[in-house]
Amino acid sequence: MSDRTGELERRREGGLADLYRRHAPWLVRRLRGRFGEEGEDLAQDTWRKMAAAYGDGRGVRHPRALLMMVAGRLASDSAAKRARREALVEGRLAPEAEGAEAAQEAAVLLEELILGLPDDLRSVFVMSRFGGLNNAQIAGRLGMSPKTVEWRMTRALAHLTAQLRR
Repeated sequence: MSDRTGELERRREGGLADLYRRHAPWLVRRLRGRFGEEGEDLAQDTWRKMAAAYGDGRGVRHPRALLMMVAGRLASDSAAKRARREALVEGRLAPEAEGAEAAQEAAVLLEELILGLPDDLRSVFVMSRFGGLNNAQIAGRLGMSPKTVEWRMTRALAHLTAQLRR
């Protein structure tokens, strides 16, 4: 082996690719055990974050601890975003409370989710959340019982929540 080839091999050892080869299966197992199916996506995001933050991965003394710390922060960020979206859909959070960029993103997401509702559920949801009408008022406008309005609203919220969790 030439000196140059040996040098390249030594450079590769200990790099991010080496860390990946040695620790990727372990990381996926740990995250799958902790987060279920979401664990694989979280593992991929963790490696992306590692590449962005640590470049070639040299100088990482405790890779497993670092990987779990990065994955934990990503999982926490993801859970917080999911909770904000759910709060927004359920009317517990105003888009203005998040900042301009996040509010814009939330508004687009909310619009997509609402447009994805079946027509009968969408009309009830929009009248309630954006029209400020109560169940009796919606029932009067749509010619149905308040119980039907309540049922449709429950179904609309369940549908939106399910979409947010995907």
